[in-house]
Amino acid sequence: MRILLALTYYRPHISGLTIYVERLARALSARGHEVTVLTSRYDPTLPAEEIRDGVRVRRVPVLFRFSKWVFMPTFPAAAVEEIGRHDVVSIHLPQAEGVLLAAIARMKRKPSVLTYHCDLQMPKVWYGPIVDRVVYWDNLLAAKLADRIVAYTEDFASHSPLLSRFMEKVTVILPPVIIPDPTPEGKRKILEKAGVDGKKKICFAARFAAEKGADYLMKSIEHILPDVPNAHILFAGEYKNVIGEKVYLEMQPLIRKYRDYLTFLGVLSPEGMANFFSICDVLVVASINSTESFGLVQVEAMLNGCPVVATNLPGVRQPVKMTGMGEIVPIKDEVALAKAIVKVIKNRSSYIRPKEEIRKIFSFEETVSRYEALFEEQVGIRNERG
Repeated sequence: MRILLALTYYRPHISGLTIYVERLARALSARGHEVTVLTSRYDPTLPAEEIRDGVRVRRVPVLFRFSKWVFMPTFPAAAVEEIGRHDVVSIHLPQAEGVLLAAIARMKRKPSVLTYHCDLQMPKVWYGPIVDRVVYWDNLLAAKLADRIVAYTEDFASHSPLLSRFMEKVTVILPPVIIPDPTPEGKRKILEKAGVDGKKKICFAARFAAEKGADYLMKSIEHILPDVPNAHILFAGEYKNVIGEKVYLEMQPLIRKYRDYLTFLGVLSPEGMANFFSICDVLVVASINSTESFGLVQVEAMLNGCPVVATNLPGVRQPVKMTGMGEIVPIKDEVALAKAIVKVIKNRSSYIRPKEEIRKIFSFEETVSRYEALFEEQVGIRNERG
């Protein structure tokens, strides 16, 4: 098949969505499919077109950017061209171009499959509610036009204001999770870099964005220290100059207050993330709203023997529920977060599950096979209709 995947940001931008699409694109290409990614040239220094790991990446020029939204005047023409030459289009939402892509696919008589990664909820700025509603209605129309919709979990789909309206179209496919094995040398280097050998390591793996709840994790430290006096929080991921975010600057008072208990490691390679998770005593996913629908890092941590404390959000709570490897806490509650972190640290061995058990639940090969079968099914249906 000739498969087109479309999303606003792609690699080297780092987010759960871009990592998800990159893994899927690589795997489909490795299975012999012709795969193209259509995305924005959000950084003008990036090539307009390149081959990355067997995947053709076409980046459309950006005239200007407003927060996370990019304005691409030539995107419609590029979309018409690319959809016309592919057998199926995989549209990854939320994105402002979703309805345009679905409409062009319908016009070109090509099947379209949406993957709905999360609801959109802008930070608390004056234009936030406007952007939220515009994108919601755009994605709602895209969902109406699409042939099928992929959701990570039924839990999230049934609670999503948008997806719950289209449950008859929804196919649940667990996200693609793959991570290298840690190494003794790699673990040693992470410990040396962080300077936390001998401490209880509370870990956070995400870019600094408003919805990730890093501030609640920082606030929890004063409630953790009486029970775990050698606790230390490690942050892995982009924290400065995150596109569309000012969280790091806004959190400076908190960072200064708790600086003796915080270490920022920045962006790590896939190998670095494996070593990071393997040294963690507990991973915390403190997300506060439905812009987080799962948290791939939870499964990556579990595969490296690290239990998780996650907030009680639809979808986000599923990895812990499916494996038993952690605790679930209310959102925006640093005291409850602290209690769960202490509980996991003090009883860590009772939360560990065999790696093969976790790998079987979240099978990467099964995820790719289910996507492949869904695409083939939709292409076959469209060919039968003529």
